[in-house]
Amino acid sequence: MENETTSELGCNHTDAWDWVYSMQPAYMSVICFFGVLGNSLVLCVFCLQPRPASVADVYLSNLAVADLLMVSCLPFWVVAVTNRFHWTFGEPMCRLVGTVIGMNYQCSVLFLTLVSVDRYLVLTRPLTRGRRRRAFWARAICLGVWVAGISLSFPAVLFRSVRFFPHLGISACYLAYPHEGWRLRYNVSVAVVGFLVPVPVVSFCSYHIAKAVCHSRKLRRGGGGAEGKAARLVLAVLAAFVLCWLPYQLLTFLDTLDHYQVISGCTWAHVLDIGEQLATYLGYSNSALNPFLYAIVGKHFRQRAREAFGAARRRRRRPGPRPRPLNADVASSKHTGSTRM
Repeated sequence: MENETTSELGCNHTDAWDWVYSMQPAYMSVICFFGVLGNSLVLCVFCLQPRPASVADVYLSNLAVADLLMVSCLPFWVVAVTNRFHWTFGEPMCRLVGTVIGMNYQCSVLFLTLVSVDRYLVLTRPLTRGRRRRAFWARAICLGVWVAGISLSFPAVLFRSVRFFPHLGISACYLAYPHEGWRLRYNVSVAVVGFLVPVPVVSFCSYHIAKAVCHSRKLRRGGGGAEGKAARLVLAVLAAFVLCWLPYQLLTFLDTLDHYQVISGCTWAHVLDIGEQLATYLGYSNSALNPFLYAIVGKHFRQRAREAFGAARRRRRRPGPRPRPLNADVASSKHTGSTRM
């Protein structure tokens, strides 16, 4: 929002912003709808399944929670962008929404990395499962990820507020750093934790997963159609992650250069302002794709969904103890009375 106000003062390119105001809310609404639908379905299946949770279930359920929380905050920004970034929900909600989105962005990326590492260990290191793959340790790791996400989202808690901009006539939910070092520190942490570390790890795991799947297919003399599908799914997951988040990371880097005047100018300001808006929500769309790529398209997940909803349906239909008819009780008492010694 800071760059947006600067650019509107220096350069009056209103046509591009009118396009953002009209297009962005619809795009965010689609992300929110599919993200809530897919992640809610994943959580329902994991909560209703009769079998105990595995390590993969723990990671995928936490990933679904992080993605669901993130997309659930998007309606606030749909309203704000529709009103040309005028924030009508008050400062507490401004801080809460910014904190939840920032925290769950970091957590979502880290849980994606954990899912890839877990699949890598299952397929390529089956003998190392044992103690490290127990669900207890997986839950402990997930707790550490949530703590890390909360820690990395502190700037939103500390520095985000609602500020009135008289030249625009709006009160915007605004992230104002008290010192320039905070901006650089936040951008570096987003780049390192959110992309530079996860992408090599996920790429390494995806390569070895695909290699192991293809090797298994060759041992079956080319008869493994399911293995080929699994390999393509692994590559699709990696491609979706990179394509969704790479533009955001590149624009964050360029924004840092622009802020320190390594690059400058009216054109750069508008490219960065509008590009950051588009790239941010392109990245958020990964939270709507995750449940479909990681869970719903899988044969095992569909089988588990049938088991979970079938078990829930049976529990709902299970009859309670049937009351005995009164005449049966009377007849029984007469019978026992007549045969009593």
